[in-house]
Amino acid sequence: MKQQITLTLIAVFTVIGVLSIPLTQTAQAESLIPDWIKNNAGWWADGAVDDETFLNGIKFLLENKVIDVSPESNTVDVDTLTIGFIPVEKADELSPKAQALEAFLETELGVDVEIVVPTNYETIIEGMRFGHIDAAFMDTGPAWVTHQRTGAEAIMSELVAGKVNYQATVWTRADNNSINSLEETVGKKVAFTSITGSSGFVRPMGTLVTDGHITIEGDDIVALESALADNFESYTFAGGYKAALTLLLEDKVDVAFGSDIAPQKYLELEDQVKLRPVTTIGPVPSHVVMVSADMSESTKDSLVDALIQLNYDENNHILTDLYGAEALVPTTTTMHIGEFGDFIDALTGLDQKILDKYNKSK
Repeated sequence: MKQQITLTLIAVFTVIGVLSIPLTQTAQAESLIPDWIKNNAGWWADGAVDDETFLNGIKFLLENKVIDVSPESNTVDVDTLTIGFIPVEKADELSPKAQALEAFLETELGVDVEIVVPTNYETIIEGMRFGHIDAAFMDTGPAWVTHQRTGAEAIMSELVAGKVNYQATVWTRADNNSINSLEETVGKKVAFTSITGSSGFVRPMGTLVTDGHITIEGDDIVALESALADNFESYTFAGGYKAALTLLLEDKVDVAFGSDIAPQKYLELEDQVKLRPVTTIGPVPSHVVMVSADMSESTKDSLVDALIQLNYDENNHILTDLYGAEALVPTTTTMHIGEFGDFIDALTGLDQKILDKYNKSK
C-alpha cells in the first residue's frame, strides 16, 4: 500500500510540475529548504508521518517559491548524451538491459544516447571530468567521490521498498546490557561488514569520528587503520551482514554493525531473537543518478523529466530490470547524500578504497 501511495504521489507531482525543480546546486538554494521539511520527508518515507503532512511541506515550498512550477519547456542542448553505469563483473548481462534504457531515452529526449558499462568508477570519474560522460548511475560512495573530484551533482535517487535510504544500526546480543549507545562500542570487540560497507562501516565509524569519540592522527588509510586498532579491543571486517552477525551470535564480538533489517533478512527467527538493536545511527542513501558539472540546467531538467517516465507502469520494467529499484525521484547532492559524504571525507584514505571495491578489472 505504501508503495502504491508513493508512486501515486510521484505521479501527482509530475502532473503539477513539481518534479521539474530547477537543479542549480548552490549553498544558497539548499539553505532555502527548512529542516522541518527535510525531517518530514524522511519521516514520511519511514511511515512515521501521514501523506497530508508530507504534502503540506510540498505546499510550503510551492507557496514560498522554493519550487518553481513555471510551464517553461525543457530542451536538450547537446546532440549526444553518454551515460555510464555501476561497474559490474558481468557487464554482458547488464548491457541488454541498459540498451532498453538507451532506446527509451532516445525516444524521450530526441537525441542520440550512448550507454557505457565500464569496469571501474575511475573511468566514469575521468569521463565526467573531461566531458566524455554526461551522466551516470552510481552507488552512494563513488557518487560522493565523483562529486568531490569533478563537481558532478546528483539529480535523481532510487526508491527501493518505498524509501530512498535504509538505516545503519548497531547490534549486540539480547543478553548484553553493557552497550546502549554508539559511543559505548569504543573499546569493545566489534565486527564491521567491510571497510567500504556503507551501514557496516562508513556510517558508524564516520559518526564516531565526526562526533569526536575517535580521532584519526594522519591523512591516509594507514592512519585510519591505526585509529581502529587504538580505539577497539579488537575489530574485524567480516565480509558481509550475515558474517558479522554470526560472529556476534557466536560471542566472538560484542557488537556487529549493519543495516536495520540485516537480522530479519539473513538469520533464522530463533537467532533473530538472540540479538537486539542498540541504536539506529542514521540513514544510508540509495543509488543516485549523477550528471556532469558542465551539463546545462535545460538538459538536466529534460533528463529528469525523461527518467520520471520510468516510474509509470508501461515503462517501469526498464528500471526494475536494471537494479531492482521501483522508482526514481528528484534530489540534490546535499539533500540525498548530505552528511554521509562528510563521513567518507572524515575516514582518511577511504575514497580510494571505495573506488577500488568496484574495480572489476582487477
